[in-house]
Amino acid sequence: MTGAYRIHSWNVNGIRSCSKKGFVEWLRTHGGEIVCLQETRAHAEQVPEEVRAIDGFHTHFVSAERGGYSGVGILSRRPFDAVETSLGEARFDSEGRLQFAAFGDLLLVNGYFPNGSGKDRSNDRVPYKLDFYRALFDRLEPERKKGRPILVLGDFNTAHREIDLARPKANEKTSGFLPIEREELSRWLDSGWTDTFRHVRGDEPGHYTWWSQRFGVREKNIGWRIDYVLASPGALPYVEDAHIHPEVKGSDHCPISVDVSHKIFGT
Repeated sequence: MTGAYRIHSWNVNGIRSCSKKGFVEWLRTHGGEIVCLQETRAHAEQVPEEVRAIDGFHTHFVSAERGGYSGVGILSRRPFDAVETSLGEARFDSEGRLQFAAFGDLLLVNGYFPNGSGKDRSNDRVPYKLDFYRALFDRLEPERKKGRPILVLGDFNTAHREIDLARPKANEKTSGFLPIEREELSRWLDSGWTDTFRHVRGDEPGHYTWWSQRFGVREKNIGWRIDYVLASPGALPYVEDAHIHPEVKGSDHCPISVDVSHKIFGT
């Protein structure tokens, strides 16, 4: 077996809504090998049947206890070896934000990282958000140190550097671009994780993955890059390319992807 496989990540901002905007057609024609979804906002039984039982894909969905909130899902052409969903703390697990999926040697972590803004943009959820980042980092650290290929992908809800949002000065006090949030993402990168898009594309400006739904904002490309695929040192040699797909509509986010060698699976 030769060739590269594409792995997608997409915050769909409600799988029921996105499915009415062409999601299944996109999945069939452009979905690649594995598609990780965030903010599905549906219990498993509420995921449209055309998505949950689509031919040719194995599916797994996790929901929050609260209805219409958070949630993640994976659709894969190859079967899972195992899927876990717990960080070991009820305050995280109750929000349905994580899937740890094993595909051979590869550990694929699909994450919907918390937004820190809280009620009325008070930033009162920032401590919870940072605790989530740190708990996940600690959970993965033993496997990372062993050299296991790991990809952590999803909506990180943080723009790392000024180049990663259109209006950095105007958002210095906004959750998603607070110094303390950016420092936490820097800690991951300084510890050996790699932002695959920047690794491949360098410091090209104007690449964003989320836009406000206010009229004309997306057309003017006034956005934020808050969706990432991070690669462990054990995974990075298998990463062949990285993309952002702003032409794909259906959500206020667009899909991102990495192309990886089949060797990342160990088979």
